[in-house]
Amino acid sequence: MARPIKRLRAEPDAVKEVRRRSRSTTIGVRDRERAEIILRRLEGVGVEAVAEQLNTTPKRVSMWSRRFETSGLEGLDERQGRGRKSSIPEAEVARVVTEATRPPIGKTRWSIRSMSRHVGISASSVQRIWSKNDLKPHRLKTFKLSNDPQFEEKFWDVIGLYLDPPAKALVLCCDEKSQCQALERTQLGLPLAPSPRTMTHDYTRHGTITLFAALIELTGKLITRTEASHTHVEWLRFLKQIDRETPCELDLHLIADNYATHKHPKVRVWLEKHPRFKMHFTPTSSSWLNLVERFFADLTGDVIRAGSFASVNELVRDIKAYLAGRNADPKPYVWRAEGANILARIKRARAALENAEAA
Repeated sequence: MARPIKRLRAEPDAVKEVRRRSRSTTIGVRDRERAEIILRRLEGVGVEAVAEQLNTTPKRVSMWSRRFETSGLEGLDERQGRGRKSSIPEAEVARVVTEATRPPIGKTRWSIRSMSRHVGISASSVQRIWSKNDLKPHRLKTFKLSNDPQFEEKFWDVIGLYLDPPAKALVLCCDEKSQCQALERTQLGLPLAPSPRTMTHDYTRHGTITLFAALIELTGKLITRTEASHTHVEWLRFLKQIDRETPCELDLHLIADNYATHKHPKVRVWLEKHPRFKMHFTPTSSSWLNLVERFFADLTGDVIRAGSFASVNELVRDIKAYLAGRNADPKPYVWRAEGANILARIKRARAALENAEAA
């Protein structure tokens, strides 16, 4: 009789962190491999099977399993004193780290080579130090903090619909993607290699369309409509389409932004006559709360950005084909972030911005 496989056990927070590391693209290869080992062992996979799946040795799998079982997440870190000693003085390492956020006069950021010349070490050493400290001066993230006085109230209203939707109702994330351009590239891409693709920088414009979309939060299915513009007239037509294409016995909770079209007097009159429609508006400058924006990002990346369309009709055709494929096998977007953590990050960002303005 075969000996039963010993299954590792861990607290939920530790399991969550191991899973994050196994999917991360910003940590080292070794750290990700260790996380993948532990994740499979937590799922009950045996040592030999894990070694075969990850193309490593059973001895290595056993070692990291034992260290995790003994010391938890700390057991997956490198022990002090192991490996070759650094030949770079600590003072120079500190300069590479601390001065990464203080670019030279006349420039907005350091590059790896300019920092290596500035400190007097190799470019590969600068890259290694920045990677170890998760420093990326070349990356730029945009942000916009909402100044909505009712931010938290609207925030929890929307989050509540995702986490605890009302009974006998559908939650629909609604918005319009305006100015979808039918751009035709002046030349075909060069067939030099499978990757990366190529395209010309210049193009011919053939007009634009607006795509109205309502993402059913529960199933991931989409109700859509294309229009030439996006005034309250087209928004009303879209609301009537939603009314026709959803079960009449269900209430409809629509999440939308504060665009004036959504609050037009004629729209309000229509909504009053159709009480099953209940509007929930995201805070100003907070479109990231609306899950349909995730779909618009997918649509842009999969169809629009790299496409070449000889007419608006071609653009509409390709969008509809993409939508048909999505609705044939819908995959709902799931809200996973905790509201309290999001608010804490926003408060920290707001405090940092106020300190910067004060300085």
